[in-house]
Amino acid sequence: MDNRAAIREFLASRRARITPEQAGLPAYGGNRRVKGLRREEVAMLAGMSIDYYVRLERGNLGGASDTVLEGLARALQLDDAERAHLFDLARAAEPAPARSRKTAPATVPASVQLVLDSVTDAPAWVRNARHDMLAANRMARALYAPLLADPRRPANSARFAYLDPASHDFFRDWERVADDIAAMLRSEAGRNPHDKLLIELIGELSTRSEDFRTRWAAHNVRFHRTGLKKLHHPVVGDLDLTFEAMEFPAHPGLTLVVYVAPVDSPTADSLKLLASWAASTEVPQH
Repeated sequence: MDNRAAIREFLASRRARITPEQAGLPAYGGNRRVKGLRREEVAMLAGMSIDYYVRLERGNLGGASDTVLEGLARALQLDDAERAHLFDLARAAEPAPARSRKTAPATVPASVQLVLDSVTDAPAWVRNARHDMLAANRMARALYAPLLADPRRPANSARFAYLDPASHDFFRDWERVADDIAAMLRSEAGRNPHDKLLIELIGELSTRSEDFRTRWAAHNVRFHRTGLKKLHHPVVGDLDLTFEAMEFPAHPGLTLVVYVAPVDSPTADSLKLLASWAASTEVPQH
């Protein structure tokens, strides 16, 4: 990953989306040659010199203090995910020994699989930040049957969403899913720019998917901790599932995702049907 380019494009894209009115500044007429704020306006709002801000926007975040970064976050009206991304980019700009570079986990401990298997009434699975499905319970394997139809392992939901036409039927809100995945991968690239497998995944998606290239170039980032998944399962039909995503404190880089539905809702009934189908079709694992 080119950290300087990522910094430059992120800061420029955040600056371009804010109008002077949104920043509480006078517009001084309608003949502005730049979209959004000018560099000198950002510098004034952040409490720094224009020369220093220009240096930062050229990709030189290394050495910037927390105070400087907080000032930038306020001036550019960053949300929590964008602020975290800015700090990640600044940390990645600092020289670090190779041994300190992190890579998203590729396996889960046996204890984590036991936790998943103890959840019998709801789909539950574990992913890493590359969106590899590393472990799942029976319900999740049944739910994500279209994803798991690809024999490549580990199954990867980003690859499925962007490269498999079946994803457009499976995700009833495909556009939002595609936005979320690209934004989460962009966040992870800021945290772990030296993750070789992440670099390879982003390269593959960029090469093969125009939809991904467009979203990747937007430099959007976001958290994805709770929400609604609107799916269409080939056996049980439409599902409206609430999800919660929780990190394992003892296993950094692993995220547990659980899908649930309100009692007596149509989706709850469909989950019961899914459980019955899963029990009748899945080959026992030894």
